[in-house]
Amino acid sequence: MTVQTFKTVAENTQGVQVSVKSRGFEFVLDEPKNLGGNDTGMNPVEALLGALGACKVIVAKSFAAYHKINLKSIKVEVEGELDTDGFSGKNPNAKVGFSKIVSNFYIDADNTDEEIADYVRFINKTCPVADTIENAPEMESYIIK
Repeated sequence: MTVQTFKTVAENTQGVQVSVKSRGFEFVLDEPKNLGGNDTGMNPVEALLGALGACKVIVAKSFAAYHKINLKSIKVEVEGELDTDGFSGKNPNAKVGFSKIVSNFYIDADNTDEEIADYVRFINKTCPVADTIENAPEMESYIIK
């Protein structure tokens, strides 16, 4: 078994804006103004949905030839339903995270509908981000001074 460790660093810059860095890359996350931010970037849950969609596209592109899918183009639109009363504390019974996530695949390929449906099942099963969401990993937190 080959285990590779991935690491990001998230650091507050101003207000609720956060700089996220990994391997020399950086992006900014923020909240929309109606949620207390300055709307300078996606918020974390939008980034999560984006990471899920990107992962599915990468899996699709990486395995298309192996599965004999003549993939001309692919787009994955991901939507999540989240009750903001959960994380804001307004409703202690509301789920804090997403209650539902839907992926819509837009695939242009010279394959049958059945072959494409089988391939989408493979993509969903093979995507590491989807697996992480569906099968929560062990989580640990440490306070470093």
